[in-house]
Amino acid sequence: MSIVKIFTGTASNYLAEKISGSYGQPLGSVSRYRFSDGELAVSYDESVRGSYCYIIQSTFPPADNIMELLLMVDAAKRASAQYVTLVVPYFGYARQDRKDKPRVSIAAKLVANLMQASGADRVITMDLHAGQIQGFFDVPMDHLDGLAVFLPYLKELKQDNLIIASPDVGGVKRAREFAVKLGVDLVICDKHRKKANEIASMQLIGDVQGADVVLVDDLIDTGGTLCKAAQLMMDKGAKSVRAIATHPILSGKAYENIENSMLSEVVVTDTIPTKPSSKIKVLTVADLFAEAIRRVHTHESISSLFI
Repeated sequence: MSIVKIFTGTASNYLAEKISGSYGQPLGSVSRYRFSDGELAVSYDESVRGSYCYIIQSTFPPADNIMELLLMVDAAKRASAQYVTLVVPYFGYARQDRKDKPRVSIAAKLVANLMQASGADRVITMDLHAGQIQGFFDVPMDHLDGLAVFLPYLKELKQDNLIIASPDVGGVKRAREFAVKLGVDLVICDKHRKKANEIASMQLIGDVQGADVVLVDDLIDTGGTLCKAAQLMMDKGAKSVRAIATHPILSGKAYENIENSMLSEVVVTDTIPTKPSSKIKVLTVADLFAEAIRRVHTHESISSLFI
């Protein structure tokens, strides 16, 4: 069997170290440098000829994170790597997955095209904003489910009156999976936006009187949706409200919004680095990604991780 080599981009070094440690193999060495105008260049400090390369990099801003990833793939392919797999814990630009109004780009498809054009043979990612993005790729894609990380934590809470909530209609499928696994009820927030990151109104579908509510989402950007949903739940008689979200983008006043909200806790993963906060708890996805890499390499089932 070909040799496995694990490398990382700059943005995800903190996570890649944990993934490689869980896998039981040190990270490979990569050199990076910039020209005086800021142009990025990468080179491998060891041979990758004939190897199976796994390159770890989330693609949150700045755009240099995507460019670095593409350059690393190109360099590996030109150095005769046998198979290059992108490990993208957070797939950026996933919110632009369709034409929701005239004359806009479909950025998720563009990023998928760029990854394939660079020479990627496979992609491993987690909790895409829209599941149909898997169809944007013509190479195999393994879509990991954050439920495998969050479910054990929720079970440890041992709350008798637990209810799962979706902060919007679009997230119902994701929230329902949690509700089914936990054997609890589901409620839904129906929101209407004036524009991106600005909510005009929100209504609750379901009863949360006396319940410990868990809001489930794929990402937190400014935190506006989750904070407003938490306030709505408490106004409707909820006992407590916490939120879980895989990707902590946390832009703008997100930390301030969360600290000043009715949320008792926000549980996220380390797909994106976070700053310390009294209300934010971070669970690691390192073991899950390490196991996914092992199973991909040994041609074992990935889906069985989530049954």
